[in-house]
Amino acid sequence: MRELAAAYAARVPSLDAHGLMDGLDGVQLRFMPMGQRDGAYDPEHHVILINSQVRPERQRFTLAHEISHALLLGDDDLLSDLHDSFEGERLEQVIETLCNVGAAALLMPDALIAELLERFGATGRALAELSRRADVSASTALYALAERTPGAVLYAVCTRSRLETETDDEDGGAASGTALTVRVSGGSAGMKYTLRPGTPIPADHPVQAAFESNLPLTGPSYVPFRSGRKMPAEVDAFPVRGRVMVSFDLNGRGGT
Repeated sequence: MRELAAAYAARVPSLDAHGLMDGLDGVQLRFMPMGQRDGAYDPEHHVILINSQVRPERQRFTLAHEISHALLLGDDDLLSDLHDSFEGERLEQVIETLCNVGAAALLMPDALIAELLERFGATGRALAELSRRADVSASTALYALAERTPGAVLYAVCTRSRLETETDDEDGGAASGTALTVRVSGGSAGMKYTLRPGTPIPADHPVQAAFESNLPLTGPSYVPFRSGRKMPAEVDAFPVRGRVMVSFDLNGRGGT
């Protein structure tokens, strides 16, 4: 699937919406409200539908996903292998996964990721640049970058979110507050650990300092697991638009 998508990306004139569609002869692109659905490919009527009410970066990834459906349906050998190996709901799940793989390969080709890793290393800056240049969500960029990062590196996107915290008032109730937490994380093949969504960032951590100062920070620190365990790592925190793109590099094993 990745090879199909990469070959398709190489022959279209550009990776914007019109350029991406150029390789599908006779297929129309339409934007319309679709409720909870992001998009669909209708091979009978030769049309790709995109939900006009979702975020632009989501529309872009959905378009690449639906193009991947068209590519998959056009490859008889791949389709035959899938139908020989899976059936029913499992077949549909595998097809959706493959189309996500295809979408990532279309929008974030290996050459782009290799360029960013060579220029910035396995850093939060590389994650931010990939999201910006590919015009995809930070979470989509995170998984693609992690998949192609050598060694043991954990990436995370951190944002401020609302928490329910216990108070010491006489009513014993709960008061709402906000804290910087992990929104999404993912590791390279050499990384055995991850951070659960909602994991709070300690007040004295470099990620918190980068968020508050809006300045990039790099240095030895640790992975802040929810359990309280502190795994030494080189931390690179890159703030952008109210979020912090982070890498925890265990190859360097920074001290605490």
